[in-house]
Amino acid sequence: MVEELVHLHNVSVGYDEPLIEGINIEILAGDVIAVLGPSGIGKTTLLRTIAGLVRPLAGKVELAVPPRGGLGYIPQRLGLVGNLTVRGNVEMGTRVGLSRWYPPFLPVPSIQRGFVDQAMVDLGIDHLAEQPVRILSGGQQRRVATAKTVAQRPKLVLADEFLGELDDDNVDIVMRTVNQAIQAENSAMIMVEHHEELAREVANRIWRITDGRLVEELKR
Repeated sequence: MVEELVHLHNVSVGYDEPLIEGINIEILAGDVIAVLGPSGIGKTTLLRTIAGLVRPLAGKVELAVPPRGGLGYIPQRLGLVGNLTVRGNVEMGTRVGLSRWYPPFLPVPSIQRGFVDQAMVDLGIDHLAEQPVRILSGGQQRRVATAKTVAQRPKLVLADEFLGELDDDNVDIVMRTVNQAIQAENSAMIMVEHHEELAREVANRIWRITDGRLVEELKR
């Protein structure tokens, strides 16, 4: 039986007024889901609601992922620390899953260092490990943000237009790495993507937001 990771029960998302209403949908282990729709229609708000950063206006979001480290979130602005090195930023991902009592000034344990090293190699940024993130290109920073999340080894990845500024070769590298991580951890991913053709190429499920509703489309 396929593991259910998230279930949205009659959820409405938005702030003062709902942007999307009546969402009843589930996310299963192994899913790579692309969310489509024009700007300002609620795609990012949907991700933030699933992440627990925004309270739903109605309904219930049920998460069956570990409370610490089980959810990896790549926002549009990437959430990187410019003055830290590439390695320092990627290590931040692994620290999410450590005990809340683990001292922040101590190096991460050896098994987490292995996750960090492997993620940087897989994303092709290991040669930049000691460079400060602020000097990197936009595309390189996006690969750092992906490595940070992959090294965390979450059960659910939420990514907001994280393939922007990447050329075709780097899109292939990023999605190959993410898909390998999803298979290894029996996890899932929900991604907001502006380019519909790319979304249909990399996702196995398509959600479209239209007229305030979330509709799942059959892939063509």
